[in-house]
Amino acid sequence: MYKGEIISLGVAVSWTITALFFEFAGKRMGSLSLNIIRLGMAFLMLGITLLIFTGQFIPWDAGYEAWFWLAVSGFIGYVLGDYCLFSSYILIGSRFGQLFMTLSPPSAALAGMFILGERMNAHAIAGMFVTMFGIGLSIIGRSSKESKKLQFNLPLKGILFGIGAGVGQGVGLVFSKLGMEYYMQTIDTSNATAVFMVPFASTQIRAIVGLLGFLIIILWSGKGAAFIKAFRDNKAMGAATVGTFFGPFIGVSFSLMAVQYTEAGIASTLMALTPILILIPSYFFFKQKVTPKETLGAIISVIGVSLFFL
Repeated sequence: MYKGEIISLGVAVSWTITALFFEFAGKRMGSLSLNIIRLGMAFLMLGITLLIFTGQFIPWDAGYEAWFWLAVSGFIGYVLGDYCLFSSYILIGSRFGQLFMTLSPPSAALAGMFILGERMNAHAIAGMFVTMFGIGLSIIGRSSKESKKLQFNLPLKGILFGIGAGVGQGVGLVFSKLGMEYYMQTIDTSNATAVFMVPFASTQIRAIVGLLGFLIIILWSGKGAAFIKAFRDNKAMGAATVGTFFGPFIGVSFSLMAVQYTEAGIASTLMALTPILILIPSYFFFKQKVTPKETLGAIISVIGVSLFFL
């Protein structure tokens, strides 16, 4: 009972941990190097897990359709979305970076409408505006105590990266759902182990595409020297390892698993609690000042996410 709900809460905690560690690592080694390192680690962790439970390091049994749509999901969610996410961690911190991730459900709803033919009801539309209001409340303030002029409290580049991260996550999730539906058609659904490993195998396919995408980017950008240098930073590598375990390995895989045991709306709402959970550790570990207005904005954003699934 409540297996999916418990998994979803665990995912929210997992993403809180990974956001904090990736912020630390990203500021030391850069977002591009961090993405390659954490996807390389995730590829190995997932491959070993699949090898133990399924006998294959790479899920070749997924079928062409599953590979194609999961590859699309990996490019949008990992290459585009996560590059924006980790860049936002560096510019505005993991606390605000995760706040922008509440844009994922609205983005998924819009993508589902156009790609899968799903409908958006009045609650979803209201949720979209409430979520955006909550984000706006957190990041917009007066330019001074005497002035009534409003301005962003964060750098514009960081805000744009945050928006890109939320949109990439949401759209990528829709293609993940499509890919997993095709994957389920290729396995024996009476085999509990095979069904249990589908989220891990799907994440492995996405990780492969993400890793290849970032390798191409770093070769094209000529930042190979910075990437090699990152391996010499023991503190950054340690943080990247912890973040990878709780993020691409545990967090992403179990987020896909959660929707197998409970309604996607319930799972998404519980997993969206990260912007609230991260407030206290951000204050203690990074000494970031958390204002009542920012806290209220995070709470409103999560309420907006919950409205999508009423």
